[in-house]
Amino acid sequence: MTGVVIADYGVGNIFSVYHAFEAVGADATVTTDPALLRSADRLVIPGVGDFSNCMERLSRLGFRDEMLAFIQTGRPLLGICVGMQMLFETSAENGPTPGLGLIPGDVVRVPEAGVDGVRLKLPNTGWCSIDPPAPDTWRGSVLADLKPGDAMYFMHSYVPDVHDPADVLATLSFHGHRLTAAVRRDNLTGVQFHPERSARTGLSLLARFAAI
Repeated sequence: MTGVVIADYGVGNIFSVYHAFEAVGADATVTTDPALLRSADRLVIPGVGDFSNCMERLSRLGFRDEMLAFIQTGRPLLGICVGMQMLFETSAENGPTPGLGLIPGDVVRVPEAGVDGVRLKLPNTGWCSIDPPAPDTWRGSVLADLKPGDAMYFMHSYVPDVHDPADVLATLSFHGHRLTAAVRRDNLTGVQFHPERSARTGLSLLARFAAI
């Protein structure tokens, strides 16, 4: 087995993610070869930018089928930003565009106005505090070492609308709206924020994932 494998399908902060894992002492590998996913202990799917482009590249370069086969083994997968969004059924970005359908829900645009009606600037960029939906939700998860209210770095205009509340691992407050910040379902974990850009809190998450 090859530790943490980071899928490089041409989209995302690949080497920022790699160096963050390296910083926590994880055995990490970046690969453009989908076949290497078969021998991964843990798989990371990053993603930045357009959902449909990420899905197209994931399929065209052969990562989609290998990723789905990896998931069937029960080994841990971490999706970051659009890498997390692709785990859902559809996205409204340039869509509707089908996702992988692994977690029930749809990716929708972040609200363009606060609950007070004031127009908001998108993408939502910067540090936002995250919270568990219930007191014990983070126990045993990649967020187990964090405290409610710890901040992560976000940069997004779309966010999952999760159909099953049990799949929600963390939320953030965005001008009065409660948005999904992280999800967990079986061996799948996804985060809307960028742990590789989130200082000690992000490194804590990656260290936990590498140790699962």
